[in-house]
Amino acid sequence: MIFETERLIIRELTADDKELFFDLQGNAKVMNPIPLEAMSRAESDEKLEDLIKLYKEHTDRIYWAIDLKENVEFIGIAMLLTNEDGDKELGYRLREKHWKQGYGTETAEGVIQYSFDQLKLEKITADANVSNLGSLKILSKLMQPVKEYYCKELDCMNQRFELVRK
Repeated sequence: MIFETERLIIRELTADDKELFFDLQGNAKVMNPIPLEAMSRAESDEKLEDLIKLYKEHTDRIYWAIDLKENVEFIGIAMLLTNEDGDKELGYRLREKHWKQGYGTETAEGVIQYSFDQLKLEKITADANVSNLGSLKILSKLMQPVKEYYCKELDCMNQRFELVRK
């Protein structure tokens, strides 16, 4: 376990996550707001293997599994990346059936707290596609908007948020 919140456990991804990881990555409703294409089963399996390998190599791109405490069900992924400015960037993605239950907010709060308390970061950022209203709502509650910009990699307009350690 990496850390936990009131209802969630954040842990390393494993090959056992394959089925529900595909439910996440293969769902167009989950992926399109990012905006990314939904993955095929083969693409999802390969992506999971890549993320597990990245974690073991201790890169600047960390992906974790999000489990519900009550039944240890995999509900999504949390991320701590390094953006183009060299700042740490939080991210999260939840399976559709777990939307609108506060898990996105709880995950983001947990990543922020872990980043400040355990990793001793001074600042954390987050980016969201301007049409991803769910993520914009979550991030607006927790962080300050700092800029809107065109993301060439995803071909969309993004809103950047940041929070500086107090």
